[in-house]
Amino acid sequence: MKKIIALWSHPRSMSTATERIMRERGDLTCFHEPFMYDYYINRKARDMPHFDVDPTHPVTYEAIRDTLLLQAKTKTVFIKDMSYYVIDRITTDQRIAPHLINCFLIRDPLAAITSYARLDDKLSLEEVGLEAQWQHFDALCASTEKPVVIDADDIRADPKALISHWWQLIGLPPCDHAFAWTNETPDDWKQVGNWHQNASASTQIRPPDEREKEHQLQNFNRLARSRPQLRDYLQHHQPFYNKLAEHKLVLP
Repeated sequence: MKKIIALWSHPRSMSTATERIMRERGDLTCFHEPFMYDYYINRKARDMPHFDVDPTHPVTYEAIRDTLLLQAKTKTVFIKDMSYYVIDRITTDQRIAPHLINCFLIRDPLAAITSYARLDDKLSLEEVGLEAQWQHFDALCASTEKPVVIDADDIRADPKALISHWWQLIGLPPCDHAFAWTNETPDDWKQVGNWHQNASASTQIRPPDEREKEHQLQNFNRLARSRPQLRDYLQHHQPFYNKLAEHKLVLP
């Protein structure tokens, strides 16, 4: 059995762009948020906007898990997914847990909430995602595993250096061509295409902009004037981001 590399993310954490790099390697079988189908379709947490459901996709947690395990029989698997989809199942599921290489991707919650809220005016507290990530990370650490945590801002500062270091830690060989995207947009992105227009149109990770954080704060304040719950969401999730950031990967 090959390994399943799981990048546990939260929405708008630059996870799709990071997934794009992993797909460009060409040596992994990649899945885009497979457990989304259990959360939104099977359990009907709520109606997710901009989601064109694939009728052939497995929808229960068990069926999705078994699909991943079947693929891992012959090739290393990579999934980009959200902790809040699976936090109640994944850490105690001995069918899949021994095969997972767990990694976490985080981003400043002010930036992530602002980005998400512009696309979805019904964003819930749970869907911000950082609390579930912390619970997931903490549970894994309690079982003696210490997953890698990566911060999106650090990727943007030096994508090749940081991701290459991550690959080394999880046992993947170097792959220089993965940092410039030449392949077409993955087919399984089409089901949620409106969420990933930037990652689909780009050819590489976008470098940081010194004015970006100021613009994010302005946009957040503008959105929060009509949706004050966003301030509550930020206050709730900021401590979980801070805790995870204490463990983030730094270059040697």
